[in-house]
Amino acid sequence: MPSALVLNTTYEPISVVSARRAVVLVLNQKASVVASGSGCLHSERTTIDVPSVVRLVRYVKVPHHRKAPPTRRAILARDRHTCQYCSAPAESIDHVLPRSRGGTNAWENVVACCRRCNVRKADRLPHEIGLNLSRSPKPPWRFGWVYASAGPSVDPHWLQFLGVSA
Repeated sequence: MPSALVLNTTYEPISVVSARRAVVLVLNQKASVVASGSGCLHSERTTIDVPSVVRLVRYVKVPHHRKAPPTRRAILARDRHTCQYCSAPAESIDHVLPRSRGGTNAWENVVACCRRCNVRKADRLPHEIGLNLSRSPKPPWRFGWVYASAGPSVDPHWLQFLGVSA
């Protein structure tokens, strides 16, 4: 089932929930639908469009600096499922400075990588075997936690609320 972006009353993204949870929020009048996704859910008496974006009716105070952990899903989404060494489709992640050499599991040290480059690099540094990073790894932007929650496919309806141009 698809996911839905939950906005605060100020239109600030605060969470990603399942579409079913978003429908429950709307039916309980705790949220209103801002954008509908594809499909609909049926009950005995009601049919409701599956929401893609919902906005809470009451303001919820949330911590301002929410940080997403560098998970495999989030790293692949940040790097658009593209190997950062050869631009092939990425299937795994790689520590630029290998953990065996003191590298950490941090956003600045982990990149998406294809299996071929990952095996070739092993526990060496990229320059030791002639690999170059296409771009240096960085922590995700302000709403990068959405990638960790939603995975690789972020709904196009969400982009305007995340400050990303389509």
